[in-house]
Amino acid sequence: MKRILVTGGAGYIGSHTAKALAEAGYSPVVFDDLSNGHRAAVQWGPLVVGDVRDADALTRCMREHRIDAVIHFAGLIEVGRSAIEPDRFWDVNLGGVAAVLSAMRRARVERLVFSSTAAVYGQPLDDGPAPLVESLPLQPINPYGDSKLAGERLISACARAYGLQAVALRYFNACGADRDGRLGEAHRAESHLIPLAIEAALGLGPALTVFGTDFPTPDGACVRDYVHVEDLAAAHLLALTADVGDSGFMALNLGLGRGRSVLEVIEAVGRAVGRRPPAEIGPRRDGDPACLVADAGRAGRCLGWRPGWTDFDAVVRSAVKWREAPAFGPAAAPDRAVA
Repeated sequence: MKRILVTGGAGYIGSHTAKALAEAGYSPVVFDDLSNGHRAAVQWGPLVVGDVRDADALTRCMREHRIDAVIHFAGLIEVGRSAIEPDRFWDVNLGGVAAVLSAMRRARVERLVFSSTAAVYGQPLDDGPAPLVESLPLQPINPYGDSKLAGERLISACARAYGLQAVALRYFNACGADRDGRLGEAHRAESHLIPLAIEAALGLGPALTVFGTDFPTPDGACVRDYVHVEDLAAAHLLALTADVGDSGFMALNLGLGRGRSVLEVIEAVGRAVGRRPPAEIGPRRDGDPACLVADAGRAGRCLGWRPGWTDFDAVVRSAVKWREAPAFGPAAAPDRAVA
């Protein structure tokens, strides 16, 4: 049984991936400092508490658990916060990649799957609806995207220098929750549209602000590509055995190839909850692209990846089910909440 180290495995996508690994016959080991993740989310395999920038701790963990491959999620993800604390984002996101790579060399682990992001593309030159392909120029417009692209480039360089085999998976908008109700989004400060809309519809949060309705899109609102977290987890498992070619590195988009506008998300949440979320129209946010939709054809060809959650209403219902009865996190009942 192969042992897979999942850094950030107590977080949203990491915990779903640890579950998928266990169900597929792998043995996950979670490495997390619990600053954003939750101890209760680690339900498959042991938890090692540590800082992802600590190469010595990572090396000990890899050696003690005889790790065969690493899936690296651990890092900071809030785009807005990255503009306020750019040094911290570079320290954690790039420093974490550097520490993981150093530990892998010491422990002789040669396979890495990296959690990357569509933010590496920045703002498309054209506001049209064309899906984004991996060959586009990489021009991040915020420190978060910068730090993730730097991580990709460091991994690619190490693949060339040391024979590492690595896959970077560029997510578009992760969403939804575990179909069994055991896992879901439990951020301490929520910033994602779908859970915020659900909270507004349930009367558990403030009204939404729609940032601009004057974009060149069918209804004037921003369009994004939403991909279910279970489909993302499935892609990570496929990437563990993917042929990366002579370069030792490849980057792949993960999305459905179909966008949903902010207003369409609001309507879908209204259908799922039975009450439309209250919303008000605000001005555009600086740097918000009109449309970000993935061309995930390469992931299909290279991984054999096919998203299973293609019904957007079903995706939203899975998130509503979780939010109505979260098993852990700040919104859980007092007798269930776990940090």
